Amino acid sequence: MNVALGTSGIAGLYQAVGEEDAQAALQAAWDLGIRRFDTAPHYGVGQAEERLGRFLRDKPRESYTLSTKVGRLLVDDPSAVDGTDSFFGVPARSRVRDYSAEGVRRSLQESLDRMGLDRVDIALVHDPDDHMAAAIGEAAPALARLRDEGVVTGFGIGTNDAGVAERFIRETDADTAMVAGRYSLLDRRAETSLLALCDERSVSVMVAGVLNSGLLADPRPGAPFNYEPAPEWIVEAAQRMAQACEAYGVWLRAAALQFPLRHRAVDAVVVGPGHADLVHDTVAQLRARVPDELWDELAALVPDQARLP
Repeated sequence: MNVALGTSGIAGLYQAVGEEDAQAALQAAWDLGIRRFDTAPHYGVGQAEERLGRFLRDKPRESYTLSTKVGRLLVDDPSAVDGTDSFFGVPARSRVRDYSAEGVRRSLQESLDRMGLDRVDIALVHDPDDHMAAAIGEAAPALARLRDEGVVTGFGIGTNDAGVAERFIRETDADTAMVAGRYSLLDRRAETSLLALCDERSVSVMVAGVLNSGLLADPRPGAPFNYEPAPEWIVEAAQRMAQACEAYGVWLRAAALQFPLRHRAVDAVVVGPGHADLVHDTVAQLRARVPDELWDELAALVPDQARLP
């Protein structure tokens, strides 16, 4: 199954999630055949890695693929405000940006310590948009050395900005790119730039944020797009897509989840449900049949990309 379970949802993104619910979501994903997991120190200030590590600790290491991210170090902080960066019910810690070679090695080791594991498969430089000099000049070479040493199998970048990812791929020896929100039914901005480059260089692509912060799950007025309330014209575009899907007896979220996998550069879709019932629904939508005719109709409904916020 070309799907990875992202772990922001089990770490309290937008609403607190208890340990029992988080473990139930992970178990549901495993039972449904998901064997790829993506996490990061950023998610729940370490809570995602801790919970995922507890789940994976008794699983044979060769039975799953794991990616985490570097670029944010965590420090204990009794004054930390719950809900910072939209994560709730999390430990009292703060994030400190560090894309230096030393910071990358420290970040990776601390992630392994939190998870109780001895290695990850992929390390991604996380959101280096305002730190590209360090990301390219220090983080990437450090990760390349870790790859050569066998500490990681590969490395790459994880970001919401297709241009940032494209630059990183052009200027480093990365194996992987994860882009969130920029290759979806509504937002195709990564297609002719990043995805084309990755296809040319045989760099694998993981696409996250395929529901565009929730708009493609529930296209109602006021729904979020790119983490902000969506402009009316974008909501209307999503509603037209939903109507096209309804005519074929298909849920909009099924088309949204499956769409990125139609591109040959895309290796996996990353999904982040935080509860077991949402995991079941996500996998069901990924397995639903979407007629070719519907894909053609949806392509004709793509909004003006130049207007997207």
